[in-house]
Amino acid sequence: MKIACIGGGPASLYFAILMKKRFPDALIRVFERNPADVTWGFGVVFSDATMEVFAEADRESYDRIIESFAHWDDIDVHYRGEVIRSKGHGFAGLARIRLLQILTERARGLGVEVDFETEVSDVGQFAGWDLIVAGDGVNSVVRDRYRDEFQVDIDWRRNKFIWLGTDKPFETFTFYFQENDHGLFRAHCYQFAEGRSTFIVECTEETWARAGLDRATEADSVAYCERLFAEPLAGHRLISNKSIWRTFPRVKNGRWHHGNIVLLGDALHTAHFSIGSGTKLAMEDGIALAKAFAEEPTVAGALDAFERDRRPVVDSLQRAAQVSMEWFEDVERYYGKLEPLQFAYSMLTRSLRITHENLRLRDPAFARRVDDWIADRAEEQARVKITHRPAPPMFTPFRLRDMVVNNRVVVSPMCMYSAEDGTIDDWHLVHLGSRAVGGAGLVITEMTDVSREGRITPGCAGMYKPEHVGAWRRLTGFVHRYTDAKIGLQIAHAGRKGSTKLIWEGIDQPLEDGNWELIGPSPVPYAEVNQVPREMTRADMDRVREDFVRATHMAEEAGFDLIEVHFAHGYLLSTFLSPLTNRRADDYGGSLENRMRYPLEVFRAVRAAWPQHKPVSVRISATDWVPDGFTAADAVEVARRLKALGCDIVDVSAGQVVVEQQPVYGRLFQTPFSDRVRLEADIPTMTVGNIQSYTDVDTIVAAGRADLCVLARAHLYDPYWTRHAAAEAGYPLPLPKQYCSIQNYRPRFT
Repeated sequence: MKIACIGGGPASLYFAILMKKRFPDALIRVFERNPADVTWGFGVVFSDATMEVFAEADRESYDRIIESFAHWDDIDVHYRGEVIRSKGHGFAGLARIRLLQILTERARGLGVEVDFETEVSDVGQFAGWDLIVAGDGVNSVVRDRYRDEFQVDIDWRRNKFIWLGTDKPFETFTFYFQENDHGLFRAHCYQFAEGRSTFIVECTEETWARAGLDRATEADSVAYCERLFAEPLAGHRLISNKSIWRTFPRVKNGRWHHGNIVLLGDALHTAHFSIGSGTKLAMEDGIALAKAFAEEPTVAGALDAFERDRRPVVDSLQRAAQVSMEWFEDVERYYGKLEPLQFAYSMLTRSLRITHENLRLRDPAFARRVDDWIADRAEEQARVKITHRPAPPMFTPFRLRDMVVNNRVVVSPMCMYSAEDGTIDDWHLVHLGSRAVGGAGLVITEMTDVSREGRITPGCAGMYKPEHVGAWRRLTGFVHRYTDAKIGLQIAHAGRKGSTKLIWEGIDQPLEDGNWELIGPSPVPYAEVNQVPREMTRADMDRVREDFVRATHMAEEAGFDLIEVHFAHGYLLSTFLSPLTNRRADDYGGSLENRMRYPLEVFRAVRAAWPQHKPVSVRISATDWVPDGFTAADAVEVARRLKALGCDIVDVSAGQVVVEQQPVYGRLFQTPFSDRVRLEADIPTMTVGNIQSYTDVDTIVAAGRADLCVLARAHLYDPYWTRHAAAEAGYPLPLPKQYCSIQNYRPRFT
């Protein structure tokens, strides 16, 4: 086997080492454009878990690495005059040049040929070779030669950063947030060798320009940063190495290989430096590719297996890196709004991979400090004494007007499609009643339509006939009599997504017969198979608004504690907000101000009809997940206007407005939208979307990303989800008196 590795970085070298170990007779050559012992940047960083992977892959290079690295366990966050320390994280720093030296020596010792100062501009010279590895970095010549084949996707991010070193030896992984007249700067610092540390300075492009750094030389930039961070540097100097201000490129590829060419490392993918995983990803690529060749008999089979098995891991880490990167891009959102402890906690959990429970295991004292801080503020906000300490964040109370929920868990609205002309029955009583018994602080009904023609399907719940009140009162009476939960009614009009089959008969498919007329802001159907809605007249708007008002009065009569108005998911009011579905040329279309006009009119009427001591929520889709659609910035503006009109909390969801949406799924994938709306609009929020665990809820609440956490599928799977969370945390959540016999019961499953 003949293998050419283009680029002498960690990805190519580590792959070459592992392949030569598995296939000693293979001819493997590494071609590097730069001279030996030349690299840009300073240090690389690995977690303890990553080092264990390297130890298993190649013990000899691992031993050489640990002889050279600097190790630390703590993270320090310097914020507004305070230093917040979190322990137990476990990282190792190493000079990048030393890593390359170790890997080069190891490769050559195994018989790999490593050629420096050798530029490869045309892979045609390797015709007849079995495999070409393109590990030639973020500006890969090979990848760019085959851009269409690899389906290259590069997103140049908006912040500016400069990669510096310093002779100050940092004892911890240290983050500085330093403000001056030009703006806010962030510094990421860690030791990589005795007396040497990496010092990355980052800021927004606006701050960079105000500081004159867009015109600065390398020496000017170093001098500016030394002045800016003079106090923490304490007389130590900054060191440059081809250190220029850059923007970070997020690199992805739709295909990882073309013919016998495969991408590795930064040529294949990048991970923002804030998560410290670029070199880790590159070397683990080498491990995965070598493993694929050990298991597959052909080159084509090995490359297919490499992409199939490795892509989910890379996608997951890139999602975490993206969220981490966006946190640092948007630090101004948090700076000065979060108190020091919560700011540090938000930073530590920014990637959404480190949870409250992770921090508790790493640093119990820090986690307890956060628990107490959240509990103290919850007592103040809710005006309720927490009787059991420590209280996990999810089991702290929260007040909305006169309604106080005793924990932060919400049962999400979930359509059951089991009503008869809007009238709910025993199914709904058991479905929602069991979740209330199950311990959730707030239960919200399924989307409940304000008119017969406002339903999605014939099986949708309604609040438009007198008999609906009694059916709902039976449910609210059960919840209030037998549980501590509060219960809310979500009211809506389906708009253009109406007149469809029950979900198990064909989701979003029109009825075979018995269809009713649809209305919307514009005559734009949801999908080609759906009806074209009639464009609403002013008379239609008046009628629908009054339908919402009537439903609101009925909700009060039925005994609900909260009402939620549905502005999301492509239903009627949502379609007014989105420019993709609202194409009107009158006062209700065009600008965001105009597109908001009618939904806000409906909200104003609902708020006026609902008792002042009871809260109103609004669910929004914070993005359409489509270019030129409704954006997160639009969502913030809508939330600001809702707050001014008396909205108490915004339930932040996303998408489901247009069929061509391209959502970015993942764990907690909608939580960043809630975080933004909460801080920028200064309004309480609920978050929803792939919240998977008890500790997810603790983390979201403790970081201030939302005030309440809304779970759907988790509650379908386990009606007693909140009680099981309490048992897992050792928190004494009161049981219904009918269940007192299991107060000390602990089940065994094995």
